[in-house]
Amino acid sequence: MSTITSNKVKTIKTLNQIADSGLQVFDEENYKIDNDSESPDAILARSYNMHGMEFDNPLKAIARAGAGVNNIPVDKCTEQGIAVFNTPGANANAVKELVITSLMASSRNLFDGVKWVKSLENEGEQIPKLVEAGKKQFVGKEIKGKTLGVIGLGAVGSLVANDVLNLDMDVIGFDPFISVNTAWNLSRNVQRAMSMEEVFENSDYITVHVPLTNDTRGMFNEQAFKVMKKGVHILNFSRGELVNETDMAVALESGKVGKYITDFPNENVLKMENAISVPHLGASTKESEENCAIMAARQVKEFLETGNIKNSVNFPNASLPYTGKRRVAAFHQNVPNMVGQITSAISNYHLNIADMVNRSRNDYAYTMIDIDDKVNGDIIPELVEDIKNIEGIVTVRVI
Repeated sequence: MSTITSNKVKTIKTLNQIADSGLQVFDEENYKIDNDSESPDAILARSYNMHGMEFDNPLKAIARAGAGVNNIPVDKCTEQGIAVFNTPGANANAVKELVITSLMASSRNLFDGVKWVKSLENEGEQIPKLVEAGKKQFVGKEIKGKTLGVIGLGAVGSLVANDVLNLDMDVIGFDPFISVNTAWNLSRNVQRAMSMEEVFENSDYITVHVPLTNDTRGMFNEQAFKVMKKGVHILNFSRGELVNETDMAVALESGKVGKYITDFPNENVLKMENAISVPHLGASTKESEENCAIMAARQVKEFLETGNIKNSVNFPNASLPYTGKRRVAAFHQNVPNMVGQITSAISNYHLNIADMVNRSRNDYAYTMIDIDDKVNGDIIPELVEDIKNIEGIVTVRVI
């Protein structure tokens, strides 16, 4: 597949309700929102299941207004040279607020208490007396002076860690892949754990903020529970599959785990004693939806107009200041001499290279080359065809 970018109006298709503030990123002069289009230049989606969909030229990008991309066939998109974007951090504050709310509410048995009070609605004048008599069953504990373990100190985890320090909690965090930017923003009062086991052993509450991978699937299991404090509260607002639900049910029944709070309810979780199921509300705020939509739209627009990539889950991040010169953007296999072959194809037309960048990600790489000379538009299709014929090229376009 190859694509050539021209000055034609680009078509954007949405598969879910995308906030208007995000769609307004696309100016009407250069873009058209057409949700019935069979050949869009880019797709914006939230949770729409795209597995099984067929993607044809000229589709260049798919953006998920959210962090998870399990609803998108990423491998298929990579093979076809379609960039897949997500919006990490755009909903971080919303998730952080819900985590801290659940931390405090579960510690004070607020969820069970509210549910019990609701059951008294037909008791009339007896309600105040019944409340006073029954409230002792919901005696909780304060979080002040307790230790919160944070596994994963990314966009959400770092916000949670910093904010609970102001609630007079001690915080211990573990993240072997912490980014430099996050490290700079993380409070020096967050204690660094050298292993997850260290977090498990020392925490009264544990919150997890890691992606679902083969290494993290079922990370909360019988072995992990054995080293935890008795009565620990576990908060999971990342992915349900991080928890071995069979082992969690046993741990809750024995009291080893005092409470399990999750944003991913299912039949198993609903049957667990002392499990609190939240109906996947982590990012469900007006502000979060707007932030995600704007971020997704801006990333797609930047990619379509300049070729620059930020927050792609399958293409390498790559940026080159856009000066208006003709730009060759090629996605290709990460094998030797690809850049040399691309530059040779350009030089065959007696064109000078003004600037370039090449970045790789696993088996694939992305190359952008700015051409210094004024390019005769008539040669563009020929140049694209020559580059497309290089073995290992997936897509190529000239911007």
